[in-house]
Amino acid sequence: MNDFPWLSVMLFLPIVGALVLVALPARVGSALPKQLALGTSLVTLVVGIVMAIRYDSDSSAQFQFTEQAEWIKSFGAHYALGVDGVGLTLVILTAILAPVVILASWNDGDNGRWSAKAFFAWMLALEGLAIGVFAATDVFLFYVFFEATLIPVYFLIGGYGGANRARAAVKFLLYSLAGGLIMLASVIGLYVESAKSDGGATYLVTELAKLDFGTDVGRWLFLGFFVAFAIKAPMFPVHTWLPDTTENATPGTSVLLVSVLDKIGTFGMLRFCLELFPEASRWATPAIVVFAVISIIYGAFMAIGSDNIPRLIAYTSVSHFGFIVLGIFVMNSQGLSGANLYMFNHGLSTAALFLVTGFLISRRGSALVSDYGGVEKVAPVLAGIFLVAGLSSLSLPGLSPFISEFLVIVGTFSYSHVAGAFAVTGIVLAAIYILFLYQRTMTGPTRDEVKDMKDLGTREIAALAPVLLLIVILGFFPKPLLSVINPAVDHTMERVQKHDPAPDVDPSSLQEGAHE
Repeated sequence: MNDFPWLSVMLFLPIVGALVLVALPARVGSALPKQLALGTSLVTLVVGIVMAIRYDSDSSAQFQFTEQAEWIKSFGAHYALGVDGVGLTLVILTAILAPVVILASWNDGDNGRWSAKAFFAWMLALEGLAIGVFAATDVFLFYVFFEATLIPVYFLIGGYGGANRARAAVKFLLYSLAGGLIMLASVIGLYVESAKSDGGATYLVTELAKLDFGTDVGRWLFLGFFVAFAIKAPMFPVHTWLPDTTENATPGTSVLLVSVLDKIGTFGMLRFCLELFPEASRWATPAIVVFAVISIIYGAFMAIGSDNIPRLIAYTSVSHFGFIVLGIFVMNSQGLSGANLYMFNHGLSTAALFLVTGFLISRRGSALVSDYGGVEKVAPVLAGIFLVAGLSSLSLPGLSPFISEFLVIVGTFSYSHVAGAFAVTGIVLAAIYILFLYQRTMTGPTRDEVKDMKDLGTREIAALAPVLLLIVILGFFPKPLLSVINPAVDHTMERVQKHDPAPDVDPSSLQEGAHE
């Protein structure tokens, strides 16, 4: 079983499932496509769980479950897959959220421009392509998957979204294509530079990491990748596509976009910016830390001022991604571990928040906060899950995002007390926007428009339950994730030639304390 192509199976299972859905005749109706989509995603999840169990966190190898075959010889491109701890956690996150989203979106595909089977086919295709992005260890293959993920998202937004779905889909596509074209210049640059080496042109990450690109070339190549990833993440000031997109997308599409695809940005910063261009990463760190802190504070203030629930959640994610980028570029073990853990935990908390508010909006027919009030009296289960999801988003101790944010803050203070002090304000602001949102929608007098609102049904609770369970379990016991993440963090620290600062303690004071 050591040679079993785990990653290829996880990658192609959803894509084959999508093709099967498309091939179904129209007369089968919508029930069978939904069931096949859910079944395919669950099988993919089972494969992922078995693979994760077999992952050896004590192995000295950088990547495990590796597969490699020559693809385009003249380009030096390979079909190469493999995961380290970071890639593994994001592959598993994708596999977890796909069936959750499909179950939660059971009826969303019935109201679009196209059929339900097309809706679920695009979702399965998106799952497979996202797994490919996180598993690719060849830069050219990564770029192909990176660009291919745009296609399902574009059709999910444009075909099944809200009133301004066409504009939102085009805006998403234009921003993403702009970032992709900038990255393409760096991808071509890698080919040119690697072709000068003794081994010839290559796109394999393990081979490119051995090359010295020089200061000027390395910095230009770094910038091409970083700008594309900053747009994807998204970071201030290239974030404006996200609120428009989530306002018009279905809740399930927003989950796959924000909880999974946007992680490609921060994952790429780790995998390519720090791995391939360590000198350039150190050079750019001061500026990136500033933009990350701005993202934290700006996103939080915009969330506080938003009356549209999906836009509000989008702005919270701008703030949260600021924390993730900050943790990456402070370049110490606490910050990097926190950032990696944050990517997984943010995916869970944001998924819960998007889905439960999606259920709320579908009942009332309005996404405006001001149109609600007193919902907890008529739909207590919905309100309770809303509260847990919200508290998770503000990183309440005992819920999974807390330890992530705590590690990032500790790492930031080790890097700079000023940056740490500004970043901490994001925690306070998060409490404001989440508690205000809950107070204005769930508490107070029950508005006439919500008096007949139904509580969550069995299917909706079943969709949310796994996510909420993981949020609680990982809040108290994050070790399973940290045990696979930390070896990857150690490798990254070695690549960027950084070491954790030694404790600033006067040895004489310790001796005096011992005598006392």
